[in-house]
Amino acid sequence: MKNHKGIIASEGFLFIIPLSILTLLALFLGFPKGAVIAFVVTLFVTWFFRNPEIKTPEEKGVVVSPADGKVIRIGNVHEDDLLHGAFIKISIFMNVFNVHVNRIPYSGTVKAIRYKKGRFISANLDKASSLNEQNAIVIVTEEGQEILTVQIAGLIARRIVCWIKEGMRVERGNRLGLIRFGSRLDIYLPPESIIMVKIGDKVKAGETVLGALH
Repeated sequence: MKNHKGIIASEGFLFIIPLSILTLLALFLGFPKGAVIAFVVTLFVTWFFRNPEIKTPEEKGVVVSPADGKVIRIGNVHEDDLLHGAFIKISIFMNVFNVHVNRIPYSGTVKAIRYKKGRFISANLDKASSLNEQNAIVIVTEEGQEILTVQIAGLIARRIVCWIKEGMRVERGNRLGLIRFGSRLDIYLPPESIIMVKIGDKVKAGETVLGALH
């Protein structure tokens, strides 16, 4: 798999390079105000695609957040799609100021990845989980437990990127992909899991402990 450890996520250069050229062109053609605006936008986009190194907790059995953002939902749900049975669902909303590189919540093997087209309604709404474009990833732990992580596009998000493949062995805290320009991640944990966050908490991808498997 391609190395994704650069300080800027490689997907960002699709925007950064044209914006940089636009900035120089505006300056060369004598449009200083336009050059300043283009430069500011370039800086913001570069910052948006930042890809920092993190320190993942080493405690056995803990599940880390797959995304930077704010916990907006915690609740019991029943799944009959990629998973079957009762689960605890935690929803994390990412605004445009959060780091958008997503992380593996728990070590294991990628059992399934399923992409589904959908709408682009605001990601902080409950119906976004079922209606929006999304990419679902099932990881099976060494103990045989299943964890589902769902990347969900938002109101202005138009691209979900997934860097892992089915059958891969993945490690907690490693990068799994990103979503461009505001979005949401849902994570489904076994019903006996101990939850260590609450609604309103701000979390860090790969660093904040969401809970522990029982």
